[in-house]
Amino acid sequence: MPETFVLTVQYKNQDRDFDAELRMLGYTHKIAIIVDKVEIIFEPDEERNYRAVVLEDNKQKLPDPELIKTIALELQAAFK
Repeated sequence: MPETFVLTVQYKNQDRDFDAELRMLGYTHKIAIIVDKVEIIFEPDEERNYRAVVLEDNKQKLPDPELIKTIALELQAAFK
């Protein structure tokens, strides 16, 4: 069963809250976060840094790449 939590990041001098869902998959996990109405999946790479994965259908309406990077860095800090 997925666990949900709120991830707060500071972006452009504002705190932004995002609903997140931790999804366990065998020996690894993924974190789904809705950013500007687009679901982005963050998954750890070989070095335990988070990379963002977006479904092909959503690639035309991607949120700000800097916001996605900020979220990934916050996840790295929280889960390392």
